[in-house]
Amino acid sequence: MNAVKIPQPLGRPRTRPGRLAGDMGYNAGWIRDWLKRRKIADVIPRPENQQKPDQEFDKQAYRRRNIVERLIGWLKECRAVFTRYDKLGVNYLAIVTLAIIQRYLRKLVPSDRA
Repeated sequence: MNAVKIPQPLGRPRTRPGRLAGDMGYNAGWIRDWLKRRKIADVIPRPENQQKPDQEFDKQAYRRRNIVERLIGWLKECRAVFTRYDKLGVNYLAIVTLAIIQRYLRKLVPSDRA
């Protein structure tokens, strides 16, 4: 979260997102408190027994989370990313970058092999 830089039309980039989406695994009080202290709205579903009538859940924002989930799925197709053979973060970031480039190239130039 500390490395987030959101470009703005004018001025310096924002360092905090407006909202953060997570699945039910992130439904913990300390996570919601951390987000609230930083003025970040949470898009985390609550179990039926914890829902309050005055709280609204943004289903559209939660569904957009699927884009990130698919990206992670694509990255896991690259074995070096999935198993993280590299110890250094710089090397791992390079492997992730190469996996994304490889994915884009596959989309750009589809193979005719079946």
